[in-house]
Amino acid sequence: FIAESPKVVERALDAGCEPISMLVERKHIDGEAKPIIDRCREVPVYTAPFEVLTRLTGFKLTRGMLCAMHRPQLPNVSEVCSKARRIAVLENVMNPTNVGAIFRSAAALNMDAVLLTHGCSNPLYRRAIRVSMGTVFLIPWGYIGEDEHWWQSHGPAYLNSLGFKTAAMALTDNSVSIDDKTLQSEKRLAIILGSEGYGLSQKTIDGCDYTVKIPMYHGVDSLNVGAAAAVAFRELRVRE
Repeated sequence: FIAESPKVVERALDAGCEPISMLVERKHIDGEAKPIIDRCREVPVYTAPFEVLTRLTGFKLTRGMLCAMHRPQLPNVSEVCSKARRIAVLENVMNPTNVGAIFRSAAALNMDAVLLTHGCSNPLYRRAIRVSMGTVFLIPWGYIGEDEHWWQSHGPAYLNSLGFKTAAMALTDNSVSIDDKTLQSEKRLAIILGSEGYGLSQKTIDGCDYTVKIPMYHGVDSLNVGAAAAVAFRELRVRE
């Protein structure tokens, strides 16, 4: 995968990811990139002026640095969830910007893990990592199920078998408000968020213990999934 910016590269290294090579804007060799270059002395470093790198990559590098790294082996779902009390589950969230934003909120607002169906954008996509500010390396995550059919048919029940109550974020006639005290008092809770265009599938909603809504005003029918995730994580976090 490709990590972009010194902050992201540093967090990936701290998480144990193995670097392959670096591409660094010339002026950053003795600037922001220097501590990382010194840390990875055996790793090749390629450099050029900003204009050349922009033509080469097709975009403007954030803080002038890219690092190619080996993908880490992902844990299985039971490992990810073994000690978790609050997890986020993403169903077919396809925009890498949204995936990155959700990871950043999950890490900041005390989610213990993130699970993704196979229809989601990969969290190690360059833009997802950058938008997350490298928090994809701070919080455990993995994929749930063999495919989308398995997830919709068995996913919520499987999470129940791991000890979680499941909360589908959806606007329906029988949704409970996100500030419901029963919901907030659950010891282990999986907060399930759906795709940008269609939300959660009806089969997923029907299989969950709760259907949860964020109250809306001024005729607004919903929030972007990244914004909705931040609200849900803040309201449903474990209160020490």
